[in-house]
Amino acid sequence: MQQKRDVELVVISDVHLGTYGARASELVSYLRSIQPRTLVLNGDIIDIWQFSKHYFPADHMQVLKEITSLLSKGTKVYYITGNHDEMLRKFKGFSMGNFEIQNKLILPLTTGTAWIFHGDVFDTTMKHSKWIAKLGGKGYDLLIVLNTIVNWFSEKLGRGRVSLSKKVKDSVKGVLKFVNNFEETAAEIAINNGYQFVVCGHIHHPQIKKMTNANGESVMYLNSGDWVENSTALEYDKEKWTLYKHVPKSGDFVKQEAISFKNALSYDQLLQEVVSGLNFDAQ
Repeated sequence: MQQKRDVELVVISDVHLGTYGARASELVSYLRSIQPRTLVLNGDIIDIWQFSKHYFPADHMQVLKEITSLLSKGTKVYYITGNHDEMLRKFKGFSMGNFEIQNKLILPLTTGTAWIFHGDVFDTTMKHSKWIAKLGGKGYDLLIVLNTIVNWFSEKLGRGRVSLSKKVKDSVKGVLKFVNNFEETAAEIAINNGYQFVVCGHIHHPQIKKMTNANGESVMYLNSGDWVENSTALEYDKEKWTLYKHVPKSGDFVKQEAISFKNALSYDQLLQEVVSGLNFDAQ
């Protein structure tokens, strides 16, 4: 059996379960390798926006089972809502055992206070033109499907993976400006509120960096990245933050059954599965 690493705090975001791009098998392998005291799921874990396609294969469900398994072993799990799972925001404050749903989280650490939230509140596209954002999400999903096909051929030729979505984003000047504005806004608000750390997701851009405002005041900005393009997580242990990057291995969890659209779970069935898992009988 794989030896698990004890970690004080782990932050994961933007898994987008229920979409073709979610690297669920890789995340399952990562979750099986750690035993965190606290796990923060920082938004867009289940992509409810895209759920109408009824795509939820075995490895996606296994991610949820691994989380409930951690719950049964004493891990405190916070589910912070994001824009793709905003339907859960009406359940803010819900708790069952070690599981809790919140829209944001203030977490005291030995080295300072961490302000944790998804980050879509800073996205003007989300606030004012949600239909455009959803349309863009469908295009992004299609790009991920194409990327999966390209990577299959690329790996067969021994060239490794490429990220088409990352190349597209890197080629658009406005994207870099958006990322910079996002980070600066988050850092400025965190400084004004006296937080030492601000932890976000949403923009699929993993990062740890110290940011300083015009008055010389600083804060540590952290972004957990995603499990679509980057396969990254934030870890806090022994008073130090690190950015974990998962490198796929031959022993990674693989799908246990073929994808079946006819047998895919409905959203209501998925919720029933998750709730039953919270009874801590996960294997």
